[in-house]
Amino acid sequence: MKKLIAASAAFIAFAAAGAASAADMALKAPPVAPVPEYDWTGGYVGINGGYSWGRSSTNVTFYNSATGVAIVPPPGSITSSRFNLDGGIVGGQIGYNLQSGRWVFGLETDLQWSGERGNTYFLCAATATGGVCLPGSTFLPAGATGAALSLSQSLEWFGTARGRLGVTLVPSVLAYVTGGLAYGSIKTSGNLSGFNPGGVASALAFTNSTTKAGWTLGGGLETRLADRWTGKIEYLYADYGTVSGMVVNTVAGIGANYSSRVTDNVLRVGVNYHFSGR
Repeated sequence: MKKLIAASAAFIAFAAAGAASAADMALKAPPVAPVPEYDWTGGYVGINGGYSWGRSSTNVTFYNSATGVAIVPPPGSITSSRFNLDGGIVGGQIGYNLQSGRWVFGLETDLQWSGERGNTYFLCAATATGGVCLPGSTFLPAGATGAALSLSQSLEWFGTARGRLGVTLVPSVLAYVTGGLAYGSIKTSGNLSGFNPGGVASALAFTNSTTKAGWTLGGGLETRLADRWTGKIEYLYADYGTVSGMVVNTVAGIGANYSSRVTDNVLRVGVNYHFSGR
């Protein structure tokens, strides 16, 4: 009997110890898997929108359309202007990144619709007898100030093809510089007005569009939003070079050549979807 009681007591003690051990194990939380660092390597596609502050630095020369001789602008003439080409933009981008340590190398191309536009005014001033700006006139018509060129310009669309060099500030945040090719369609329109020798007003409308290529340089910040999505903010400076053209009003006997240096400041935000990486 004593042996049975001793054996029962030993069994109960063993069972109690096992139960306590099981309870301790149940209270311990399972190990947490480490969160993988964000990997920027791979292709991506995205959309963006923003605003652009463009500038056109334009010079104009007037000439006698009958003789082709350049006109020396009389006092009061306006032959140069620097005006704004501002407006909203929206577009998309596609690119590829390759990460090595904290460094990220990439290529990106984008295409944008642009609402950038502006206008200005030039004047070949008349004298008391009409003068060189009103060829053939021997008097100044009532209300006439000379031959005038009104000019409007717009950046209808633009695109870039750029390299990117970035560094991860933290694994999911990338700061980068970028630069390369910029190209866009620049539309110039307006009218050249003047007077014929009889004092009758005449105006000729014109429109020219040309695609120009230049360069761009800028930088930005891109960060992980969720899963394969990232968001970015980016600034670009673009120089499209010089746009030139001419318009001739044979009735008024005057022509004008214009030359415009077009630059742009772009600020945009966007989102990208990455096809690979984590």
